Parts: sequence; structure tokens; C-alpha cells
Amino acid sequence: MQTLHHPLPSQAIGSQRTLTRLQFGASDAHPKVYIQASLHADELPGMLLAHHLRQCLQEAEAAGRLRGQVVLVPIANPIGLDQTLLHSQLGRFELASGQNFNRAYPEMVDWLLEDGHDISPQLSADAEANTRVIRHALQAALDRHPPRTELEGLRHTLLRWACDADVVLDLHCDFEAAVHLYTEPACLEVLQPLAAWLGAKAVLVAEGSGGRCFDEVLSGVWWQLRQGLHRRWGAAWVQARPIPQGCASTTLELRGQTDVCHELAQADAQALMHYLTHLGVLAGACPPIPPLPCTPTPLAGTQVLTAPHAGVLAYHLEPGATVAQGQTVADVINPITGDTTPIKATQAGVLYARHIVRWATTGLEIGKISGHQALRSGYLLGA
Repeated sequence: MQTLHHPLPSQAIGSQRTLTRLQFGASDAHPKVYIQASLHADELPGMLLAHHLRQCLQEAEAAGRLRGQVVLVPIANPIGLDQTLLHSQLGRFELASGQNFNRAYPEMVDWLLEDGHDISPQLSADAEANTRVIRHALQAALDRHPPRTELEGLRHTLLRWACDADVVLDLHCDFEAAVHLYTEPACLEVLQPLAAWLGAKAVLVAEGSGGRCFDEVLSGVWWQLRQGLHRRWGAAWVQARPIPQGCASTTLELRGQTDVCHELAQADAQALMHYLTHLGVLAGACPPIPPLPCTPTPLAGTQVLTAPHAGVLAYHLEPGATVAQGQTVADVINPITGDTTPIKATQAGVLYARHIVRWATTGLEIGKISGHQALRSGYLLGA
């Protein structure tokens, strides 16, 4: 294992933050899996998982099992980790700009087709060669578009470390939740074994959620490039120059913010070790893939439950519970009048996440239920 440090652009004289990555295997080895924790810096289960996973990877490396490459970033957001106000950690948004740390990543596909740097002439009938061309072009594009601010430097560095990975795992959590994953249709086949080993209660699928999240811009560049070239040159041209899905990426939600304990992190680390073995990153045998506890559903099919008025929030169901259409999930209670409003599911599904607060303000998103029928369109994410 190598420990490598990268300074971020300084926002103020006399101060500078640093990103650190743990490198297992040669930097040009494949399969490559990139794993980062706590891009939303107040979401800590991934950090503890990274701690246990590092130990597992060091043991595998010492035993000669490493065949590919793993890049592990235990703290993906030192900016947010340092934002503490009145004893509360504010790790989701950068205070300087108000931007969400996991939104507004650059559309890298545009860089591959921009004037003077169009990769079309470099593509051939060799799919593996095309994969190498695209990965090299992504690195070169990042060189052409250097960061200016500390936040841009954070995004730029994480993208550089991940843009040539075969699989990208971005470790997050919700307020209170069961294990669930967000991914794109092109990635689903590669990621379903991981979801099964983790016992995911929901796998939410969308071809772009609208937020330009970290994981989406990395997997999206491949299918978006195919679409862009199809529009420019036509179907026959693209068919003669195959572009594989060179990256399968996911936002992996490791339960809730308070689910930070050794037992869960160790079990999750073991699931990831099985998955790395399944991918061929590690030599050896892994157990059979268990049945996936859920059926993947469209992210657009998620029912977002909201509070119609302020009041005490009392839940009837725990995260991961199966919900019937019309079932009451929670009550919002006005403690002055005694009025109680039941919050009901409009569809059957799984309550995969709920809020951590118990006082609801009007319009508060209090829960999410996965469903098979699209209910929404456009921007599909929360703040």
C-alpha cells in the first residue's frame, strides 16, 4: 500500500487542505476499483468501512492476492469535514459557495468532443483500444481545465483519480435508511452482485438524475459519448467503432448517519472483498452471489413523502420495511390542536429512507418509497 497526498488550492493565505489516497496495486493495473468515503462529510459510515477495508486489503496484498488495483480515499472531503458550526458538522454544502459537494461536476463528455480535442479520429474497430483512448483523453481534458477554487480542486482531483476506473463506489448514507444504491442502467449488471452481498433493500436506476453527481459523470461519459457520436456521425459509424461501458459507478448509501459501528462496517468490508474477488481485482474464490433482496426500480418511481404542515413526526415503519399502497407511514401531529395527519403511501414499495428529525416543518421530505411506476421527471434529487 502507498499513501499519497495531494494539496488542494488554498482559499486563504496560511491555510491549505489535503486529499489523501491509499493505493493498492500498480497505478496502471486493471481491473481498477475506485472507492471514496464521505464526499458529504457528515455521512460517516463510509469512513469506518474504509478503515476496515484497508485492513482487509493490506492482508490480501501481503498474501499476494492483489491482481488489479484499488484506490481507496478514506476522507473524500476535508473541506466539509472542517465545517463545524455551534457543535454541528455541516458537511453537505460548501459554506463559501452554498454548493452541494456532490452536485455540478463537469460534463466531461463535452471535453471529448470540443473543437481541437475531438477524439472521433482516434476511435477504431478495437473496443479495448477505444477504452484506452477515452481514458487517456479524460486525463488530458482534466489537464486542459485546471481548477481555480478549493472546491473545484476537490472535484478535479477526485475525478482524476477515478476517471480510468472500471468500477467506482461513492460511499454515502442517508438520514435513517436501509442499504440502497443509485446507479445508471448501463451499470446495473456489473453492480447487482455488490447490491446482493450488501443486502440492499433498494436499487434506484436513472439515466442521469439531473444533478451531475460524482458517480454519474464518471459512468455517464461513456453512454453519453456513444449518443453524441451517433448524433454526429450516425449509427453505422458508431457501430464500426464500439465504445464499451468503461465505468460502472454507483452512489452507495450505507444506511443512516448513526449507523457507525464496527459490526456493520466489518460486514460491509467483507461484502466489498467478495465483490473485488468477483471482479478479478483479488485472486481467490468468493461465495456464491446471494439473491438480491429487491428488484431494481426507476429513481423516477420513488414516492417522496412530505409533511403537509408542521408538527411532531411519528413514524409507523422502520427503514427497509415493505409498504402497501394506502398504508400509513407516519403521522404529523399538531400538539396544540391535537390534529393528526397520516402520511400514506400512494404505491407499494420499500421505505428505503426516512428523516432523522422528529419535528416536521411544512414541506419537509420525511421519507422515500421505491416504486416501479414513474411518478416524477426532470430533476430527481433532493438538495
